[in-house]
Amino acid sequence: MSSNVEAINALRSILAADELLTGDAISDKYRQDWSGEKGGDLSAVVLPRSTEAVSQILRICNEHGCPVVPQGGLTGLAGGATPIDGCVAISMERMNGILELDGVSGTMTVWAGTPLQVMQEAAQKAGFFFALDLGARGSCQIGGNISTNAGGNRVIRYGMARDLVLGLEVVLADGTVLTMLNKMVKNNSGPDIKQAFIGAEGTLGVITKAVVKLHPQVNGANTALMALESFEGVEKLLVYAQQQLSGQVSAFEVMWNDYYKEATTDGGIRAPLPADYPIYVLMDQQSANPQVQAAQFEAVLEHALEEGWVVDAAVAQSHADAEAFWELRDAIAELLQAYAPTINFDISFPISSIGRCVETLKDVMSSKFDGIRAMFFGHVGDGNIHVVVGPFPDEATGLAIETAFYEVVRNNEGSVSAEHGIGLHKKPWLPYSRSAAELHTLKVMKQALDPRNILNPGKIQD
Repeated sequence: MSSNVEAINALRSILAADELLTGDAISDKYRQDWSGEKGGDLSAVVLPRSTEAVSQILRICNEHGCPVVPQGGLTGLAGGATPIDGCVAISMERMNGILELDGVSGTMTVWAGTPLQVMQEAAQKAGFFFALDLGARGSCQIGGNISTNAGGNRVIRYGMARDLVLGLEVVLADGTVLTMLNKMVKNNSGPDIKQAFIGAEGTLGVITKAVVKLHPQVNGANTALMALESFEGVEKLLVYAQQQLSGQVSAFEVMWNDYYKEATTDGGIRAPLPADYPIYVLMDQQSANPQVQAAQFEAVLEHALEEGWVVDAAVAQSHADAEAFWELRDAIAELLQAYAPTINFDISFPISSIGRCVETLKDVMSSKFDGIRAMFFGHVGDGNIHVVVGPFPDEATGLAIETAFYEVVRNNEGSVSAEHGIGLHKKPWLPYSRSAAELHTLKVMKQALDPRNILNPGKIQD
């Protein structure tokens, strides 16, 4: 701990008074992220305003062996930004803003602390569309989105964060600045080093700037909510819609009956369709001119009804209708509060296995944990299933539920984390999705880039 005192004294010599918080000046917001994982005692919080400052901070902390926990918007659900005892939290909130929007190249260069919604609005104002989107858009920061390889609602068409990042600036543990602010889609000048830092949750370096890809502006969407009798119908609808709409399906959200019922009762959301169907699909097709493509979109729905894949449907006739449909999918925030404590599973399977795996998970709940609520929903078009389980009576029961669920994931070659990351919470389950050789390679990379293990130690793996 004495080395931490020395590190903080050294930091005090290079930072302004309002850029270094200690003791009672540290607010509670820095003590945990949305996961609720309990953290350790912070030695300090630093709030740099430049890449040079981040470099100096990391160099000092590295010299003194002082652990550093990078923090963005603190909206993570796996404990990746949770502080550990004696650490310095490095908050990116003041490294905020758009540095360049290149309308010819279709790129935006931003500081890592820029909120996602700020980027979306800036892109829209300039006639573009930034495709990354998730419920925490107003709070989350792009650096954290990239560090966790965030997914969200539009992955089926535009991909994960990884697919939207062209360049990065990253500061390594010893203060070395890697300037990789590439703006080209095609750049084959050796291995793409930036990829090592996407999804690494701040364990290999601290992202300070990013260059992201923009897409042509969308002015609306054709949106429908559909009811289906089986997951086989979901699969057939997805494949057919993707083929007929030329890959322009922008969202394909699936809600099982348990989730739909909760959202339209305790969630208080108006039910556009009766709540007695087994499965519901929310699908949309974004474009610059939705009216032009409306007939094509409706033809897909008519075919699905004729084939019996879909048994009931409601088509949005206005933007307000579409927003009402999306309120169903976004009702999860209120439901989480109503049923706490909950376990929030963020898992993925090959799409062709999802129906069978969900039935297996439902059987686990009914046979081993009868009486505990489980709600199933997810993006599905990208293989991602979310399950909210709770409330549960005690920690032992919660652990037993997690063990049972992740056994199903392992047995079906799925992933224990589709988009939320590993952090602290899912660390015990990482071997269920990664081989021993992969885990060893991660350790080798960590040792090479952070030999003193100061960057977010204890996250992802020990």
